Amino acid sequence: MRIIFLGSPAIAVIPLEALVQAGYQIVAVVTQPDRPAGRRNTLTPPPVKLAAERLGLPVLQPQSLRDPAAVAQLAALQPDLGVVAAYGEILRKNVLALPPLGYLNIHPSLLPRYRGPAPVTGAILAGDTETGVSVMRLESGMDSGPILAQQSVPLPPDARAGNFTTAMFELGSQLLLDVLPAYVHGRLIPQSQDPSRATLTAMIRKHDGQVDWRVPAVQIERMVRAYDPWPGTFGFWKGQQLKLLDVGVRPDLPPTHPVGTLWSEAGQPLVTTGTDVLELRQVQPAGKRPMNGAVWLNGQRSAIGQQFDASQE
Repeated sequence: MRIIFLGSPAIAVIPLEALVQAGYQIVAVVTQPDRPAGRRNTLTPPPVKLAAERLGLPVLQPQSLRDPAAVAQLAALQPDLGVVAAYGEILRKNVLALPPLGYLNIHPSLLPRYRGPAPVTGAILAGDTETGVSVMRLESGMDSGPILAQQSVPLPPDARAGNFTTAMFELGSQLLLDVLPAYVHGRLIPQSQDPSRATLTAMIRKHDGQVDWRVPAVQIERMVRAYDPWPGTFGFWKGQQLKLLDVGVRPDLPPTHPVGTLWSEAGQPLVTTGTDVLELRQVQPAGKRPMNGAVWLNGQRSAIGQQFDASQE
């Protein structure tokens, strides 16, 4: 069986390595072009490219799969099956039609819930206690294709999007290997999703991480975990961005100060929110390293009782 693999970020390396270790023939790895990264805008290859080169696999980096030449290049490989993991581009019908067995995709949610680009973030923001991973066959709709397999898992109350997504791709890669033989030999029929139960997530933007102190403290705490590692959660203090790395809800303390006000109790920095009080356990001021909230508070003694800045958008 000839497989083409499409993926780009570090999490996509997990299923790529799993397929190779299981002995599957990867005839090409398709990934995004090298792009500038870092403060110096150094041209940097996607992690999947580096992994493919390490594994001795041929790499293709088309600017877009909308390019007829790129589609022809894939067709010339005569793939039987495609596997997609966070490639970074929606596949059009002419690309989807190339492999007779279609494309299988790992999606870190219990589809049809949380379709789209940010399923783990969506589950954390919603306060879910359970989520999971799905292996599905791609079609032209957004994560709407039929499902081959799913596995549910608890969503811990301290889960952070980055680490949890990695864990879901590890689980999903094993799930993919488990169902591949039956699917390839026609012994597993994918089951259609129920569109009436579908929910969608949107692309995460930088401004999504900015705190509105008028919302409940529990929602801000979820933001800190849902937007880790990117874009992070932040407010503005004295005109400078202050990242919130770890926070806790303090329902035991009465919110006696105006919303957005910095105050303290037992040496810990606190901020009044729309509902309850938020404790800043670890923060990172602009241009500095992460620090304990109490250490940061020591440098702000004269400003206790002041409010965080309004939106900087």
